[in-house]
Amino acid sequence: MKAIGYNQAGPITAPDALIEFETETPELGSQDLLVEVRGISVNPVDVKVRAKMAPEKGTKVIGYDAAGVVRQVGSDVSKFKVGDEVYYAGDITRPGTNSELHAVDER
Repeated sequence: MKAIGYNQAGPITAPDALIEFETETPELGSQDLLVEVRGISVNPVDVKVRAKMAPEKGTKVIGYDAAGVVRQVGSDVSKFKVGDEVYYAGDITRPGTNSELHAVDER
């Protein structure tokens, strides 16, 4: 799937500050939703992460906020079902929302 991310921390003015790349579909945990992302925003968290947090390895998907449609649910999900429209703030410890599909904890 397509995603937007970065390879190294630094200023947004760098020529390669954000790149489009291919990545794997996220694996779901038992309390995760797989969301088909339909909209994103630029949150101040995104700016700070991009400037200061170098990816541990490879390219990091950026993005904190998203809206979309639930396409799959983990085995212990109880608050959402496939087809639900959702919007949410993500988790900076997980891959970001700037991708075609995103896994987010239902809690």
